[in-house]
Amino acid sequence: MKLFRILISLVLVIAMSAFSARAQEPKTPEQQEKELREAIDKEIDKYIRTLDIDMAQEFYLDSILTHDYFAMRDEIMEKSRAKVNNMDVYQAIQDKWAERIYVAFRKVLDDEQWEKYLKGGAGREKKARDKREAKRK
Repeated sequence: MKLFRILISLVLVIAMSAFSARAQEPKTPEQQEKELREAIDKEIDKYIRTLDIDMAQEFYLDSILTHDYFAMRDEIMEKSRAKVNNMDVYQAIQDKWAERIYVAFRKVLDDEQWEKYLKGGAGREKKARDKREAKRK
């Protein structure tokens, strides 16, 4: 889940940098997409090593992460373009997509892989998300 946090940070940095001062050359959308794709590939490689996933599971996990991370990025960019400054809004977006990934992964991983996934940090992240959700309500 450390990589997940890094990826979330990367998405936020990309979103925020698009609207920051233009002191340096901004990244093109193609560069941003390439960086996000590379982060997803690294995460998939980690799952291949740690969870011993097969090729079909690799396909599903890659599809889940690709769809959800790009959708999360788009939602964050939309809020950024609207000049939303409340960081709680961005945290809620991250939590929403992280929960969708969590639920989708449960459908793909077998029981042994799921236990490894939870022990790898997903369980702690889930508890933190649930706690933040309870505070929001």
